[in-house]
Amino acid sequence: MSDELKHECGIAVIRLLKPLEYYKEKYGTAFYGVNKMYLMMEKQHNRGQDGAGFAGIKMNMMPGERYISRIRSNSPQPIQDIFSQINERINKEFQEQPEIKDDLDLQKKKIPYLGELYLGHVRYGTFGGNSIETVHPFLRQNNWMHRNLIIAGNFNMTNTTELFNNLIKLGMHPKEKADTITVMEKIGHFLDDAVRKLYKKAKADGMNKKEASPYIVEHLNIGKILKKSAKNWDGGYAMAGLLGHGDAFVLRDPAGIRPAYYYKDEEVVVIASERPVIQTVFNVPFESVSEVPPGHAVIIKKDGRFNVTQIQKPLEKKACSFERIYFSRGSDAEIYQERKQLGRLLMPKVLKAIDNNTKHTVFSFIPNTAETSFYGMMEAAQDVLNEQKNKTILKEKDSLTPQRLQEIQADKIRTEKLAIKDVKLRTFITEDRSRDDLVAHVYDVTYGVVNPTDNLVVIDDSIVRGTTLKKSILKMLDRLHPKKIIVVSSAPQIRYPDCYGIDMARLEHLIAFNAALELHKDRNTYEIVETIYKKCKASFATEVQDHEVLNHVKELYAPFTDEEISNKIAQIITDKTIQAEVAIIFQSVEDLHQACPKNLGDWYFTGNYPTPGGMRVVNRAFINFYEGNPERAY
Repeated sequence: MSDELKHECGIAVIRLLKPLEYYKEKYGTAFYGVNKMYLMMEKQHNRGQDGAGFAGIKMNMMPGERYISRIRSNSPQPIQDIFSQINERINKEFQEQPEIKDDLDLQKKKIPYLGELYLGHVRYGTFGGNSIETVHPFLRQNNWMHRNLIIAGNFNMTNTTELFNNLIKLGMHPKEKADTITVMEKIGHFLDDAVRKLYKKAKADGMNKKEASPYIVEHLNIGKILKKSAKNWDGGYAMAGLLGHGDAFVLRDPAGIRPAYYYKDEEVVVIASERPVIQTVFNVPFESVSEVPPGHAVIIKKDGRFNVTQIQKPLEKKACSFERIYFSRGSDAEIYQERKQLGRLLMPKVLKAIDNNTKHTVFSFIPNTAETSFYGMMEAAQDVLNEQKNKTILKEKDSLTPQRLQEIQADKIRTEKLAIKDVKLRTFITEDRSRDDLVAHVYDVTYGVVNPTDNLVVIDDSIVRGTTLKKSILKMLDRLHPKKIIVVSSAPQIRYPDCYGIDMARLEHLIAFNAALELHKDRNTYEIVETIYKKCKASFATEVQDHEVLNHVKELYAPFTDEEISNKIAQIITDKTIQAEVAIIFQSVEDLHQACPKNLGDWYFTGNYPTPGGMRVVNRAFINFYEGNPERAY
């Protein structure tokens, strides 16, 4: 993606189902779980590079012995930092207490992070900042083992204010109005409530306080706690939690917006945000890894009992399509084919833009995630060229000479790696004119492969703000002096903010939104902006019910075709110094759904939000735009 886009978080849960002695005997180390968690977090590094956290639970520890460990980092390389610290601590304990090297029981007592249950998290810092306090996992501590709660997730809630106010009604005093805090405290409230009820029952059955604790652990109903906690949640989430005594869960939102996958065998239960992470780290086939169903939770009890339980009624599945276009690793078998199909389906539009002249067209891609779509586009281009060759041969068959046949067969699709990102370059000067000059050199180009008579087709996975295209990529490509530059986006036009996990909260930052505004100015219909603003304000009236809320921002785009908006985007991002003709081609929503049939979440393209909170967010975002308010819309 050429535009910088902060995005998803990644979660990982590992529950070892055998005693630690088993892993030491079979794999040569009692730190098998720690090693696997390191790999799982590194394999999800693409999902978060601003912070990382790790938590571990030791089972069956005696009172006075530490059973919870947590470490977090927001260093430039947070995963490496975390596991370097863990390794240093382990080595220090071995050096200071040589007697524990051959005594696994002592190791478990003395060495932190050596346990049976682990939770890992990687994140991008967005509106919440990137201080260490915002890095997951979060810990809610208590002297009762089963009231300790550790939470980490990949999520945003659209109704944080409502959830915050609900906590106040329960008599709480939350320390801040953040979705992570409100979610954790809501779960914590119903956890406390469940523990109290079980303790009361244990006491009625004649148990003393000490005897009540194992009874509570055995009978604690995690599914029931989650059902009560998540009742009013509106958002996209894959929420992971550990309880101090050893229960664990991962809960997915009812529309399946945020991804979660799991694998179980006789040794381990594993849950992660991406399927290939589990496949690679545990060397298991595609079909052995299952998707957590929307509205369901994977629940693992302390004694190893495992189940997948419905927590909320599933909605129409709207799994985030950006996961397939950009976020998730392309090594997933399905995602790889889907990205190729995204490129393949764009080829008819590309052929039209180049007048079917593949001979005088050079194809390339903007690194790095667009590369797979590029392969699909080239396969389609090759099919077109082969068809052209066949037609020529049939047309000239009566006069065809060996030399002419060789000429026809020599035609090939011209592909080159043109845009090369200079990862070492940092735009450290903040003064605008100087900084713009630096930004223009973030990408290098390959010289000597494009002729002045050539079209240049470059595919990107998506175009969000268009800033890097305007200030860097187009200027660099224009130095090659092509006749025409055609930028192809494997994603449709991003017209609306996201509120379920991606950092796309402000409408005025979206190039498609600005193009629509410019078109209204061109046609003297800009008064529609005020009309939409009034409708958005009215949508927040107290009597408006959730099912009555409409996305009024759709009216801004309604008068225009996709092509009209694409053409205006091309005008906006084309600097006056650009000599080549510039065109922009976007994927259609219909073709996106054809390529990614299992991930139909498309609200950032269509405005069709899967929850009422999403509708309110887009209207609030428009109000903020109109009023010049830079605040987050959710």
